[in-house]
Amino acid sequence: MNYERGFQKEDLESFKIGVSFYTNYDTIEPFLIGKGGGSVYGGEIKPSKPEDERFWGAPGETKYTYTAKGELIETLIGPDGKAYLEIHHTDHGFPKYHEVPHQHSIIWDQSGFHFGKEQTTKCFLYGRDTNMATWVGTNSLEDNRFKTISDFKQCMRRGGEVQFEWNGMLYCCFGCISPAADAALKMVICQAGSVEVNTRTEKWCDTADEILEYMVGGDRLRDVITQVKVWERTI
Repeated sequence: MNYERGFQKEDLESFKIGVSFYTNYDTIEPFLIGKGGGSVYGGEIKPSKPEDERFWGAPGETKYTYTAKGELIETLIGPDGKAYLEIHHTDHGFPKYHEVPHQHSIIWDQSGFHFGKEQTTKCFLYGRDTNMATWVGTNSLEDNRFKTISDFKQCMRRGGEVQFEWNGMLYCCFGCISPAADAALKMVICQAGSVEVNTRTEKWCDTADEILEYMVGGDRLRDVITQVKVWERTI
């Protein structure tokens, strides 16, 4: 699945001169991990949020991370020192389509990485050494917060899994998921909770822009995405 898209006409709205009625704009920025965008040196992306440290390590190492909600994530490091698989011990508030645990492949490209579709079957674990384990720090709520609309859209395009709160209600959204085994990959957003709650509130989308049109209570997500309390985000 291709999580990138070309330049869109609506992105020009970010560069209008003069008065505007909207304060949250989608701005053009490179994909960089972490708070404030992170840094790139010599073509390598560097982590800047505590949980981002889990994507790099020694070959065969396992990184252990707890989300702000206390849910365990295991990240497995491959022979190149980069993560190739994660095991999530949580359903992210979407039990309708997530088993506990479930796992994701991690696919790297020149600009970073993205998550593959969730899997429940076991796959090859490269030289996993149970004696090589490292605990990674947990993001603060400020670390997790989406600073811009583009930050959120990049998270979705790269297969991120997010659980957030707005006005006392929990929601979850996913950038790489399928409604059936043989169906095309999609994005989805819904209220977090039981299978019944997921089914009643889910909206399946092709783009992050469609996700941003979802109504969270009386607000459009696009208008409040930089204000919501983000309890967990995998990217």
